[in-house]
Amino acid sequence: MPVFRPLTKPALALAGVLALTGCSTSTAATEETHRTWRNAEVNAVSRAAVAAGVATLTSMRPDGSLETAALDLTSGKKLWTHPAAIAGRLPGMGVQPPAAVPTAPGQAVVAAVAPAGKPGAGRKWNAALVARDARTGRQLWSRPVHSTFGPQRCGGYLCLSENTALASARMVVLDPLTGAVLWKAPGIAEVEWSDSSKVVMLHLATHPVLASRDLKTGRPAWQLPVEQALSPGVDLSGGWAFGASGGDLVGYVAPYTPPGKKKTSSFGLFSVALADGTVNWLRPSVVRVYPSGSPGYAPVVRPVDERGQYGGFARLDPASGRVLGQITADQVPGTGWWLAFPGDMARVDFLKPGASGAAFELPSGKPTPVSGRRGWSFCVTDPKPLPLAGAPGGFYSVASLCEFDLSTGRRVSGSGAPPVWFTGSQDGWRLWRDEKGAVNAVEDAKATAPGMYG
Repeated sequence: MPVFRPLTKPALALAGVLALTGCSTSTAATEETHRTWRNAEVNAVSRAAVAAGVATLTSMRPDGSLETAALDLTSGKKLWTHPAAIAGRLPGMGVQPPAAVPTAPGQAVVAAVAPAGKPGAGRKWNAALVARDARTGRQLWSRPVHSTFGPQRCGGYLCLSENTALASARMVVLDPLTGAVLWKAPGIAEVEWSDSSKVVMLHLATHPVLASRDLKTGRPAWQLPVEQALSPGVDLSGGWAFGASGGDLVGYVAPYTPPGKKKTSSFGLFSVALADGTVNWLRPSVVRVYPSGSPGYAPVVRPVDERGQYGGFARLDPASGRVLGQITADQVPGTGWWLAFPGDMARVDFLKPGASGAAFELPSGKPTPVSGRRGWSFCVTDPKPLPLAGAPGGFYSVASLCEFDLSTGRRVSGSGAPPVWFTGSQDGWRLWRDEKGAVNAVEDAKATAPGMYG
């Protein structure tokens, strides 16, 4: 039975060669000292991006088409919408959000993938990257796109993975005001972290690589093969997630068993110093559990042994990899439960729909009575795929979280905002999608922090 032990931070210096609906109008209200709002004019299917007092997201229309929607961050009022599209994104990645980049005090550019306009000279483009003023929606520029995972903010610039379905796949870094290409990197990549001077990308390949580059020039700073940080045999087909923790980047690679094969790929959690790519700590052969916080904020994992048997549950310290609290495999209460956590993640809860569940205190691991206890879990465990028009099947909206009474297994009516470990926060605001697709927001955070979706 795998049991977590305290982890000593190794001194490894590796030099590599390598969530959101309202009435027909949105209203602002005061709850205690916090501003709150709910907008039901949109059916949010992506995460939200915030910049210059504007929240933007991808919304699904009643006919299954997509749109980019911009909402005023302080009131929830809809500012503008424009058609959006998926062109080459993988279903397992979910629907891409827009990218929002501040360009001056109170000003920002929002970039999103939109349906194609006229075909390029002798070449068919499947979509376009369109940049707009965040508050007015006025178009600034567009760039034809063959296939892409979608735009991302990288510091003060836009990063775009393009030609992802072609041998000419590359990452381009663009000036958000003009669309001018500043520099390029070959291959398919995704931005995992950036600040005003550096960007760290995950290069998706048979042997994936984390690489840090100077944001203005693209000059390499450090590179780290993920297999060097974790172990050989990594396959990103199972999924991945990254989150910042102070000066470190905590990454998770999920297991994957190819069709017709018995051997599972390497998986686990590891931490890398953003300054130089040094591996701080690693937890091989653990799976991230859901719901839970970002790997860089509140990672919760289960160990898996060589026979594929699951152990208990443990919450880790993202700064050190040490165990903050755990329960063993023999404490897990049988089957038929959903995992849940309270707002402060001081317990691990086992929710049984319509029945009494179980709860264990962290860090002691001791059982505690469920009477009067509440936990947050997914509203549904069998979501339906989105009926998107003109897009591949298998896309789902971002998940919604509901509060449950652990003693009865029933939902709690009138619950407030989901916990910060789920929503994260941007510019002091926490935004989330409720079950009906509405965008909800509360201004109660003091700093920007990652949520479950990174």
